[in-house]
Amino acid sequence: MTSTAPTLRPGDQLASTVCGARVVVIRVPGTDQPTVTCGGSPMVPAQSPPTPSAEGTAPVTLIGKRYVDAAETLELLCVSSGSGELSSDGVPMTVKAAKPLPASD
Repeated sequence: MTSTAPTLRPGDQLASTVCGARVVVIRVPGTDQPTVTCGGSPMVPAQSPPTPSAEGTAPVTLIGKRYVDAAETLELLCVSSGSGELSSDGVPMTVKAAKPLPASD
């Protein structure tokens, strides 16, 4: 399974073709290349500055949030909100939970 980008690398920027969502690749699996989709359509390499979304629906993909796949081997940072849901190989991605800070007692 491959995405529209030849190989995903940390730092790559991807844009949705169905909404205003844009992401930056933070971490990728070492062995395979997952297919990253947003709103059911493959994401494409981002070539231009983000365009404001003229959608009337509330964003599903939220700016500033990190999204991970089930195994936490693929991590994306959302840099522009959109109404589409991020998926990796057809499985919805989830917001990465913050690590708890150690107790200062």
